[in-house]
Amino acid sequence: MSPRARGLTRRGKARHAERLPAGKRRESIVEAALAVFGASSYASATTAAIAAAAGVSEPILYRHFASKKDLYVACLDESWHRLRAAWEEAREAAEPGAHLVALSEPAIELSRGGTALPPTLWMQAFAEAGVDDEIRRAVRRVIGEVHDVVRRALEDGQRKGVVHADRDPSSEAWIVVSSLLLHTLASRVGGLLERGDIERVRAQRLRWLAGA
Repeated sequence: MSPRARGLTRRGKARHAERLPAGKRRESIVEAALAVFGASSYASATTAAIAAAAGVSEPILYRHFASKKDLYVACLDESWHRLRAAWEEAREAAEPGAHLVALSEPAIELSRGGTALPPTLWMQAFAEAGVDDEIRRAVRRVIGEVHDVVRRALEDGQRKGVVHADRDPSSEAWIVVSSLLLHTLASRVGGLLERGDIERVRAQRLRWLAGA
């Protein structure tokens, strides 16, 4: 939302949103939905709450998304795109041999930014996947893409000599996916894992990958 819009009343925000270009308006709705879904769940989040957070009316929201489910799938994609971009940026900036660390730290930083961490949305999707084919297909596609990106990063690490040659990149990539879910478990449930526990798990995984 623009600085000008932040000082407006709810009705004023709706009028402001109506003047936004369609693409920007859609982005602002997704941004609001990421925060609402991340703070609650797919089942409990409402389009009314999302529309209010975006500063638009529900009819405007429905001009861009046919249903809450369509908006949720858009959030699944957007959260993954952000994590992937953060991974790529971190790997490019990492010192040689340190790019494996870059696969985990950006996820933590994204969660501090107030947006829904991808695995948080994945866990919500798991709860719906048993009864909703569309959500099951969407989360399966996204996690499949995550696995492929991590697998290729591990294969690249093997070529550079920073991942042990005996490690199976595909299997290890699934463990990385599981580790991302562990972050969400720690943040959503509370009391089971502290930040130090997560760091120790990560350190052990990196030692294993490097063959140390």
